[in-house]
Amino acid sequence: MRIYTVDSFTDEVFRGNPAGVCLLDSAMPDAWMQSLAAEMRHSETAFLLLGENGGPHSLRWFTPAAEVALCGHATLATAHVLYSTGIASGALEFSTKSGILRVTRDGNGVITMDFPAKAVTEAAPPRGLVEALGVEPVRVGKNVWDYLVEVEDEEAVRAASPDFTALEAVDARGVMVTAEASGEGADYVSRFFAPRVGVPEDPVTGSAHCALAPYWSARLGRDALTGRQLSKRGGEIRTTVRGDRVELAGRAVTVLSGELHV
Repeated sequence: MRIYTVDSFTDEVFRGNPAGVCLLDSAMPDAWMQSLAAEMRHSETAFLLLGENGGPHSLRWFTPAAEVALCGHATLATAHVLYSTGIASGALEFSTKSGILRVTRDGNGVITMDFPAKAVTEAAPPRGLVEALGVEPVRVGKNVWDYLVEVEDEEAVRAASPDFTALEAVDARGVMVTAEASGEGADYVSRFFAPRVGVPEDPVTGSAHCALAPYWSARLGRDALTGRQLSKRGGEIRTTVRGDRVELAGRAVTVLSGELHV
């Protein structure tokens, strides 16, 4: 079986978010996929089983510690592999735990993914969250998976230095720390921490932008925005809110490809 490492939401190698992409020959046990994801050590490894007779392709995502229900950067990486190897050329459909996800690529190589929006509602921070993050929140909200913590400005996002052991005790998949962007080229900035699922800090998080995009679109009064994730690797996601869906757009670069011996 073929396996790839792809840097997503970037057009430069060693930036953006690396994802593993495994092209399955046949359905594999969950434990095998979890073990391979742990071996790959990326924040997510995607497992793709090509659809039959023009049907949607089956797509699942595993962190080194757990399966997740939605992953943006590994979906982008998977689409990039299919397009760059010539396996696919037109619109793609992936059957996932979050429903059917549709993906297209334009003539400039930008890949756009149609994802479900994950609306954030105001919530009181659970005990230990603010202390674990070490930030002063302006607003706190929550969606089905994650907490969103808005802070005063971009510098406060950059300066966040969580206690990951304490943050792991918070009952949520992860935590977004975000603020309106102060520099050029982006509308909002964020970082994403998910030690509870084995990812202390995720470099660029597509699924988090399913919440960040509608949150900031409502605040800024525009459907189309650019989000910049301020991890060490960095990356950008162009977002467009369309009702209860969010389009996430970006580029990807293949770093390596190989063949599994297991």
